[in-house]
Amino acid sequence: MAVHTVTEGAETFTANVYLVTGERTVLIDAGTMAGVEDVVAEHTDELDAVVLTHQHGDHVGELDAVLDRFDADLLAYGDHPRRTEKIADGDTVAIGDERFDVIHTPGHADDHVSLVSETTIFSGDVVVHDDGAFDDGSFGRTDMAGQSRDVLIESIERILARLPEGVERMYAGHGDEFHGDVRGVIERALERAERREPKYSD
Repeated sequence: MAVHTVTEGAETFTANVYLVTGERTVLIDAGTMAGVEDVVAEHTDELDAVVLTHQHGDHVGELDAVLDRFDADLLAYGDHPRRTEKIADGDTVAIGDERFDVIHTPGHADDHVSLVSETTIFSGDVVVHDDGAFDDGSFGRTDMAGQSRDVLIESIERILARLPEGVERMYAGHGDEFHGDVRGVIERALERAERREPKYSD
């Protein structure tokens, strides 16, 4: 299973968008980088599905462009006019050459899900390796309307409870990908979130 960050080098603000190739070629989120569908096409002629971690604008801005270019299914937890398959907590989704468990992880967004296999986590924005606020373990912002630090903390705890021991690759919605002690990164993110301090200083 190969993972390509197709928004690498983007000149506009965007979430990370990951193209996972293998038995089932899947795009994780769509981002806001104009022309992302062209970058995807440099790697593959066919896209089986797009899976959304959540529907904040920086994750779905170019979704229509991707779906118009490729005849791909759209899997999402929340309602979307182009959704072809609803995913829910406890479901299993084929991505690349692996099976990923869907974990509902709200707090940053009500419809947020994380995707976990025996080796890899796509964590969206609920927990990231680095994002400018913290390095080596950070968490999604919860200071905007409809967000909750307490709910996000519960979501991070849910990830840790269901994270297989062999997970060594982490692909988050922002920051760098990480290979190594993923559990340690998530535990540090949880500790920082539990301090209840503002994530970003004024």
